[in-house]
Amino acid sequence: MPDYSNHLAVQANLNSVKAAMARDRETWLALFADDAVVSDPVGVSPFDELGLGHKGKEKITAFFDNVIAHAELDMKIGEHRVAGAHACAVPMTAVNTMSEGPTTTVEMIAVYHVNAEGLITSLHAYWDWAALEEQVAAAFATSS
Repeated sequence: MPDYSNHLAVQANLNSVKAAMARDRETWLALFADDAVVSDPVGVSPFDELGLGHKGKEKITAFFDNVIAHAELDMKIGEHRVAGAHACAVPMTAVNTMSEGPTTTVEMIAVYHVNAEGLITSLHAYWDWAALEEQVAAAFATSS
């Protein structure tokens, strides 16, 4: 396996996951360019009703405050695939123990693009919102 430890996008992924799991708002936000976009998940969801992503630091901050800050995340990172000097894709598994609910597991492919300074310009997390809803519904059905 190639050594991508110095690849800018791989480093952005590793730093992003570490900060998200720690719920370290300032560190996580500092990883993004001012005009970045976060789509997590990609497409329409209760987090993003139009499916356009969260564009700019203000909206990315709101995403953190509304989603990541409330998550008890344990994320496992798979093997990185790089594309040029500024992009990578990585399979990940996110286990979220919700404060007032069940534990869910989401399999995703995350695609990171960074600029020459290594700041994230886009983060697209491809995962199935409907599968998450099914896990939550099943957990509440068995607890009733």
